[in-house]
Amino acid sequence: MTTVFHPLNSVEAHLVKILLAGEGIEAEVSGDYLQGAMGELPAFGTLEVRVADEDAPRAREIIEQWQQRDENDDAWIPPELSPPDSQ
Repeated sequence: MTTVFHPLNSVEAHLVKILLAGEGIEAEVSGDYLQGAMGELPAFGTLEVRVADEDAPRAREIIEQWQQRDENDDAWIPPELSPPDSQ
C-alpha cells in the first residue's frame, strides 16, 4: 500500500476515499482512530489515504484534479450524491 494523500481531518480523508472509489480505486484510511488521542499525539499527520501500489499514480492524479477544482463547481460530485435542485 502507498500513501497518496494526507488529509487535514477524518471527513476529508473519507471524502477522498469515496472520490477514489468512484473512479474504481479501492482506498483505505489509516490513522482514523488516532484522532481521539489528541494531546498525546501530534495534531497533524496521523491520517493517511492509502491505495494499492499500482493504483498510486492514477490516484494522485485524481486527487490533484479534485484539489484544483473551482470550489463553486460541484461537477465532481456523482449525480447520485448530488443534492436535488431547489427551485
